Amino acid sequence: MTEFLVKEGVKNLHHKGEKLITTHCCYCGMQCGMHIRVNEKTGNVVGVEPRYDWPVTLGKMCPKGVTAYQTVDHEERIKTPLIKKNGQFVKASWEEALDLIESNFKRIQNEYGKNAVSVFGGVSMTNEKCYLVGKYARAVLGTRFIDYNGRFCMSSAAGGFMKTLGTDRGSTLPWPELEHTDCFFMAGSNTAECHPTSIQWLWKARDKGAKMIVVDPRETPTARIADVHLDIRPGTDDTLASGMLHLLIEHGYVDETYVSARCNNFEELKASVEPFTAKYTAEVTGVDIEKIEKAAHIYGRSPRSVVMFARGIEQQSKGVDNVTLYTSMALLRGQIGKFASGVATFTGQGNGQGGREHGQKADALPGYRKIADPKAVEYVSSVWGIDPKEMPQAGVSAYEMFDEIEKGEIRAMHVICSNPAVSAPNLTHIWNGFNKLDFMVVSDFFLSETAEFADVVLPATSWAEDEGTTTNLEGRVIRIRKVKDPVGESKPDWEIMQLIAKRMGKGHLFPYDNPREIFDEFRLASKGGKADYYGITYERIDKEDGVFWPCPSEDHPGTPTMFKDKFGTEDGKANLPVVQYRPSDETPTTDYPLYLTTGRVVFHYLSGSQTRRTKFLMEQCPVPYAELHPELASQYGLTNGQKVKLTTKRSDMILEVRLTKAIRKDTVFVPYHWGKELAINQLTNAALDPVSRMPEFKVCAVKMEKA
Repeated sequence: MTEFLVKEGVKNLHHKGEKLITTHCCYCGMQCGMHIRVNEKTGNVVGVEPRYDWPVTLGKMCPKGVTAYQTVDHEERIKTPLIKKNGQFVKASWEEALDLIESNFKRIQNEYGKNAVSVFGGVSMTNEKCYLVGKYARAVLGTRFIDYNGRFCMSSAAGGFMKTLGTDRGSTLPWPELEHTDCFFMAGSNTAECHPTSIQWLWKARDKGAKMIVVDPRETPTARIADVHLDIRPGTDDTLASGMLHLLIEHGYVDETYVSARCNNFEELKASVEPFTAKYTAEVTGVDIEKIEKAAHIYGRSPRSVVMFARGIEQQSKGVDNVTLYTSMALLRGQIGKFASGVATFTGQGNGQGGREHGQKADALPGYRKIADPKAVEYVSSVWGIDPKEMPQAGVSAYEMFDEIEKGEIRAMHVICSNPAVSAPNLTHIWNGFNKLDFMVVSDFFLSETAEFADVVLPATSWAEDEGTTTNLEGRVIRIRKVKDPVGESKPDWEIMQLIAKRMGKGHLFPYDNPREIFDEFRLASKGGKADYYGITYERIDKEDGVFWPCPSEDHPGTPTMFKDKFGTEDGKANLPVVQYRPSDETPTTDYPLYLTTGRVVFHYLSGSQTRRTKFLMEQCPVPYAELHPELASQYGLTNGQKVKLTTKRSDMILEVRLTKAIRKDTVFVPYHWGKELAINQLTNAALDPVSRMPEFKVCAVKMEKA
C-alpha cells in the first residue's frame, strides 16, 4: 500500500492506534483535501480529518465529505462478482463472470458487428481509469458507441467554452484568487449547497467589499446572501444574458481596447443584442427591470469580476448558447486572463473536468483531441499500438445510445461507475432500453439501480482503495491515494478492464501493473492536445500541491491562469457569439401550466447511490419533495406535508409538499437524488442541446393536482 502520511504540523490530528493518509474527497469538483483515519491493526477506515493546508478548501468540509469514509467498509459493498440467474443475483467467481462476459461479447459482435457492444462511462473515477475507458471501448471492443455521464453534467459548459474560448477548462483562474474579486455574477448555481466549501472565498471577498449577483428561480441559500437576486423564469437565461450584454454596451462598460485586440465578432454581437433592452428582458425573464439594471451597473463597474455558473444554465436544450452568452459578459469587460477575474463553472462530479478530456466522450480522444481529426487518430493510435484504421468513428451521446438500443443497433452495454437508471432524463425510455439489451455488465461497488438491470455485476473498488489522479474544478491535477486494500474480491476498474481485454485477445494493449504506468501512458497520449498533461508527474503533484494543465513539459510551471496572452482558437482570439432567443422545448400550457425544475440538496450527491447509504445524510433528507410557493399551493388546496401528484408528458409521481416563499409562484422544484418510483427524472425532458447533446433537465412543463 502506498501511503502519504500527513506533514509534521498536523500530527496532533493522530489518534492512538491509527494512521492518517492524505487524499481528497470522492464527491464534487472541489475535491476537498482530507486525511483518512485508518486503524493500524485492522486496516479499516474509521474516520476523517480535514486538511487545513490544502490551498483550495483550507480545512473546510461539507456533510458529504465528513461522512464519505463511511461508504468504504459499508455492509452493502459488493464483494464478489454477481451473475443473474432466473431473475436473481447469485455470487460467482471472477472466472465464471469473465467467461460469461467473453462469450456474450464475442457472440454479439460476431452476429451484429463490433458496434453492437457499447460502453457507458463515468467521471467519479481517476484520470487513469477515465482514460482507459476510452481505450477499452475503442481499442479492445472496437466499438464507436461510447459516452459517459458527464454528458448529463458538464457538456454544455464544454461546448460553450470551446465555441468562445477555444479550450474547455472549467475555471480560467485558480480558486484562492477569488478572495480578491470585486464582483461575483453567479448564474444557475446554488453554491452554498452544491459546493459549500467554496463559499469561504466569497465571504473573504465580501469582507473586502465585493458584490454578489445571483441568477436563480429560487431564493436559495446562495441567493439569500446576494446583493441582487435575479429570480429568473426557468429557461430564459439566454434572454437575461443578452440583456446584460445590451446594458454593458449601452452604458459604456465595454473594455474596448481588450475587445478590439482579443475578440472577434463584436459588431455582430452588438447588433444581435440590440433588441434585448432592460424592458424586453424583464418581460421575458419575469425579473424586475430595476434589478436587471442594478445588476448590470454593479457588474459593469467592478474592476475585477468573475462570471460563475453551473447546471442551472447548462442543463437546457440551449445550454451552450447560455454559456457562450454569460462568458461573453466577461469578455466584454476584458476580464478573462487577468488576476482574480474571468469565468468559472462549478464542476459537478469529482473528476468532471479530467473525465471529459481523455477519451470517454463519443467524439473525443485523449488530450481533448477530436476523433474526426486524422492526425489525432494517427497520434493516439501510435501511443496505443494499434493501426489507425482500427480506430472507430464517433458515436452518439449518452441519451442517444438508448435510441440505438431501441433500434437494435446496440445489443450489449458495459456501464462503468455510472447510474443512468437514476441520472438520465425520461427514465422510462432508459429502463426499457436496459430491459431490451441482450446482455449487460455493470462495474460498481454498490448494487445501484442500474446494476439491478445487469446480467453480470463486477465488484469495483471505492475511491479509497486505489491510486490515481483527478482534476478539480480549477483545472488542478491532484493525487488520490490508496488508503486500504480492496474489500472482498473487488478490483479497481482499470484491472477489471485489463481482465476483459485479455479475454478479448487484446491483453497486450493493457500491460499495466499499477496506476502510475497508466498515468505515464496517458500523459504521452495527451501530449500536444488542448488538455496537455505531459509535464505533470506524481512527484510534481506531491511537491506543488497539484499542477494546472496545460503543462506541456516537466519544466513548464503549469497554467493556473488561462488565456493571459491568447485564447485556444486558431487565431488566438475569443469568438463572441450571435445568439437569438428561442424558448425552451417545453413551456407552460393550459394542460401543463407550471414549470418543473430540479437540483441538488446539500446532503446528497448525484444519483444518491452512496449518500443514500449513509445514515446521517439520509436522516437529514430521507425522501424527495415538491417545493412550492404558499400562494401556488393555496390555489390547489395544498398545505405543508400533504401529497401532490406531478404529471408531465412523460410520466407522473407523487411527492410530499414543502412550502417556501423562496421560489417563484409558477415553478415547482424537486431534488433528483433518488431512484425508482422516487426518481424525478421519470418526468424530465430529454430534449437535447444541438451542440452538447445535453438533456433539458432544468425546464419542463408540469401539471399538479392534490393526491
